[in-house]
Amino acid sequence: MSEVQRILVVEDDIDTSEMLSAYFEAQGYEVLAAAWGEDALRVAQKTLPDLVVLDIRLPDIDGYEVCRRLRSHRRTESVPIIFLTERRERINRLTGLELGAVDYITKPFDIQELRLRVRNALRRASLGTLVNPITGLPTDPLIDEHLMTLLRQKDWALLSLGIHGLRDFSNSYGFVASDDVLRAVALMMKNVAKELGEVDPFIGHLGEADFIIISAPAKVEALRERISARLGQAIDYFYPLKDRDQTRRPKISLGVGVVTPQDGPFGSPLDIKVAALQVQSPQ
Repeated sequence: MSEVQRILVVEDDIDTSEMLSAYFEAQGYEVLAAAWGEDALRVAQKTLPDLVVLDIRLPDIDGYEVCRRLRSHRRTESVPIIFLTERRERINRLTGLELGAVDYITKPFDIQELRLRVRNALRRASLGTLVNPITGLPTDPLIDEHLMTLLRQKDWALLSLGIHGLRDFSNSYGFVASDDVLRAVALMMKNVAKELGEVDPFIGHLGEADFIIISAPAKVEALRERISARLGQAIDYFYPLKDRDQTRRPKISLGVGVVTPQDGPFGSPLDIKVAALQVQSPQ
């Protein structure tokens, strides 16, 4: 998340839009504004906001459709959305929440209440960056904490696994299918680690399609062999049934490798992560 948090205000009433923009800028936020739903979508894709305050009634597409389309794009799928609307019926509130909005404010509203709701939504979103939204696995901040611990130890092992070709797979079958692959791989890694007796194994999601497991040195080779075998058997099932026997389908392959202190010296978590990506060999 950027140092100065960015709010996109989507409101067709000029007075309300200008008031909200001036108010949130005075609170230290950067504010973007759009009066039309289509404009809001273009702005969000070009300049990613940290939060969207979204009116439901807009001149072109309504706020519900804006929300649906924001949620359908990977770049904006996790951006918190607060609906701002004159509609008070329970069904309207439920519709917004079902679409993934984090809050719902009715007009006329208390500006102080809106400020607190915006602040709370941004805080929740910042905590969410500690885990990958697709797999639920820890990302860089938590990974770095664990790697700093390794740097103070003499005996450790780290298994690195990458899914190669996932972007081409996503281009052919859609991001929902590629997200399913990531979730399946994360689950397999957890299951294999537990089968081998790893107690509370640390598994991190490193980058777009790379993972690490911190392992006991005595178990890392068995971990590599079993995960490679399990994922190798599962790859065909990631494809639609009609393409499972096709030779021209976008190819997914696995890269697996092991990093130990002997591969160093390592002076920082970044050094270990670079080594983890470099040791991945095709399976």
